Amino acid sequence: MKTFAAIDVGSYELAMKIFEISSKNGIREIDYIRHRIDLGTDTFTTGKISNERVDELCRVLRDYAGTMKNYRVDDYRAYGTSAIRETENTLIVLDQIAQRTGIRIEMLSNSEQRFLDYKSIASLGDAFSKTIEKGTAIVDIGGGSIQISLFDKDTLVTTQNLRLGVLRLQDQISRLNLRHGQMEMVLEEIVNAQLMVFKKLYLEKRRIENVIVVDDYVSAVVGKEIRGLEHATVSAEAMDSFLDRVRKKSAHDVARVLGIPEENVPLLCLSGILISHIVKTMDARTIWAPGVTLCDGMAYEYGEKNKLLKEAHDFEQDIAACAQNISKRYMGNKDRSETLEKIALTIFDSMKKVHGLGRRERLLLRIATLLHDCGKYISLVNLGECSYNIIMSTEIIGLSHMEREIVANVVKYNHMEFAYYEVLGQDSTIDKEAYLTIAKLTAILKIANGLDRSHKEKFRNIKTSLRGEELLIFADANVDITLERGMFGKRADFFEEVYSVRPVIVQRDR
Repeated sequence: MKTFAAIDVGSYELAMKIFEISSKNGIREIDYIRHRIDLGTDTFTTGKISNERVDELCRVLRDYAGTMKNYRVDDYRAYGTSAIRETENTLIVLDQIAQRTGIRIEMLSNSEQRFLDYKSIASLGDAFSKTIEKGTAIVDIGGGSIQISLFDKDTLVTTQNLRLGVLRLQDQISRLNLRHGQMEMVLEEIVNAQLMVFKKLYLEKRRIENVIVVDDYVSAVVGKEIRGLEHATVSAEAMDSFLDRVRKKSAHDVARVLGIPEENVPLLCLSGILISHIVKTMDARTIWAPGVTLCDGMAYEYGEKNKLLKEAHDFEQDIAACAQNISKRYMGNKDRSETLEKIALTIFDSMKKVHGLGRRERLLLRIATLLHDCGKYISLVNLGECSYNIIMSTEIIGLSHMEREIVANVVKYNHMEFAYYEVLGQDSTIDKEAYLTIAKLTAILKIANGLDRSHKEKFRNIKTSLRGEELLIFADANVDITLERGMFGKRADFFEEVYSVRPVIVQRDR
């Protein structure tokens, strides 16, 4: 058993949950501490977190450190989200916190943050599995943005980020000097401008029956205030009725009835209005507010990585499904991608003792095969550069910014002459470890691409065997492979440079 602390440095709240995690009893929450702190107000209005906010952050985190000591916490994770991610002085703030409190905060990309929130829901098991059997949307509402993820028959179809977070909206509205009664109308216009685009792109031919809500305010009270079916499940009509009651009461009365701080009421209302508009746009019938938080997802991931918990869901397949849908959007060739994937992963698995890479890098290679030709949608001439730009401009749920950079470069240099570290590292955040991963995965993808250069799947039943300084690639082929052999040499040269192993084609005629 491990005692684990999860700290979420959010846009408007600093939260910590203490968990006991064991293979026998799963995850058990033993304490939940919250402190309201408007980091997002600083970031979204001035672009920087003020010294006063940093002082407050450090004071609270020192208290949290004391709490962790009292609980004899074995390990912790502290993550910063959009308010810290988007501020201009991120590194300065994080260094001050580390020096003054001893707590090191890691930055989460938006896709990583939403993936953890998604994990917190998926970890609920059957309740989640049954919900997504029908068309379902997960709406994850933060201070700076919201994320909408669509499921169709258990499969993740797409996930999109919209800059409609409650603190960002609150800041926008506060600048408009609105008269009484205008706020909701203007908010509808701001929200609908983005929702209508989303609907046109992703909802025209898709039926959404359920909306799963993840937020810090509505989710926390909906189960208490609305009598639903189970697991805080309510109808769209019941949610609207609840919001109407909230609107008619003063902030003081709402806070007293719901048992929340009065300062949280405006954000509760904003979150409620957002949910209402999204549900109406999707014409959904049911809303599920499971009440999970980012901290729950952090605990689940920690337990999973440390083999304290059984995997509740195939999250890697969700990431791959997201990549597949991006490929589809850019007219990718599914059959070609599947061929590359089979060949590339076969080579990767044969080279384990040589490349020293793990399961996560295998997933990145898989994603690279799925997105290998997305740049063709823009240009056949500048395929590599266009592919890179598409991947770097598109969020892939569950991947960090660095992982996306790795995939983008692997795809890019599959089509171009490889750039060495002195060049590649100049205009990016790529470190030496990431660079070596790019080189190793690129070498594999180049070989896989070379074996299907004609796009005719000439090689069948490909098997590989590492023998000394050669990687023997056995394949059935009863057609002419002159093109493949002729263009294989240069790709083999790069592979040999990276691994000191020479790939050799061994043709088996059928």
